[in-house]
Amino acid sequence: MSGRVYNFSAGPSMLPLEALERAGAEITNYAGSGMSVMEMSHRSKVFQKIFDDTQAKFRKLMNVPEGYKILFLQTGASGQFSMVPLNLIGKTGKADYAVTGNFSNIAYKEAKKYGQIHLAASSEDKNHTYIPAQSQLDLDPEASYFYYCANNTIYGTEWSYVPDTGAVPLVCDMSSDILSRQVDVSKYGVIFAGAQKNMAPAGLTVVVIREDLAGHELPFTPLMMNYKTMIDKDSMYNTPPCWCIYMLGLVLDWLEEQGGVPGMEKIKHAKAQMLYDTIDSSRLFTCAVQPGSRSDMNVTFRTASEELDAKFVQESVAAGFTNLKGHRSVGGMRASIYNAMPTEGVEKLCDFIRKFDKEN
Repeated sequence: MSGRVYNFSAGPSMLPLEALERAGAEITNYAGSGMSVMEMSHRSKVFQKIFDDTQAKFRKLMNVPEGYKILFLQTGASGQFSMVPLNLIGKTGKADYAVTGNFSNIAYKEAKKYGQIHLAASSEDKNHTYIPAQSQLDLDPEASYFYYCANNTIYGTEWSYVPDTGAVPLVCDMSSDILSRQVDVSKYGVIFAGAQKNMAPAGLTVVVIREDLAGHELPFTPLMMNYKTMIDKDSMYNTPPCWCIYMLGLVLDWLEEQGGVPGMEKIKHAKAQMLYDTIDSSRLFTCAVQPGSRSDMNVTFRTASEELDAKFVQESVAAGFTNLKGHRSVGGMRASIYNAMPTEGVEKLCDFIRKFDKEN
């Protein structure tokens, strides 16, 4: 890893070195085509094969069952904050939202433009340091769907269970923990994720949708925001994010080598546990998130003073780590340890935390 830093950014984040090196080797001439993937027509046979192979790899790794479509879209996960209600709320005009952090709150506010939105749960009362239990969910049986965000990057919380909403379809933003743990896709109506944390460079959004949920969009739904249009055209109504789809394919190959999603789940949980144990056993650092709600992807922690936090961040850069400063809305520190962060990077961070704890 000569010259490379341990990048703890919340996104865009680290990509597997093997995937980057393979992309580098193929960048000017992909598979004897005489051109880069960035230069080829999305309608060409060469790219169609990349597209089909990547979709098939994703279906296999996520165990996506029959009756579900995989879409490769644009506009980021934030585009889904509008696309979900535009396509799904028409059934009853109502939807349930759980607000457990920044992005679910933005999605909740956006959905209010399109129907009657009920706040089914919120963790705002304790500054989003916990995930509400099933018994705390105030569910409306008439909701067209129930929406939640699986992992909250800013606050460092993660849902450890799948909400039981009866016949109401589940919609889940999995942007920051997709492919890091096993998921029973059949429990969901829609799963979506921006690619720039666990999958590929920014610019690609992956959507997994139960096919029967498409085709009921509100009459003023823009063409490009219509799930049915995208299903009918297999994500190619216009030019898809070709390079990102290619990169996703390379990352999925790498993931397969780690033992697929079950293998990755073991690795990432061990990394997170190591980091939490180091923080919990220190005298200087604390983690505000309640055990049981702690994220395996984004570990948030702080000292007792902003000055010491700033000193920690400053010294961490000199030690070969980047992007450990917490989000501006919460302060402190945040280590984002997505799939591509090697265990060695977390071990070195733990050593650094212990050293800083001792010296300060």
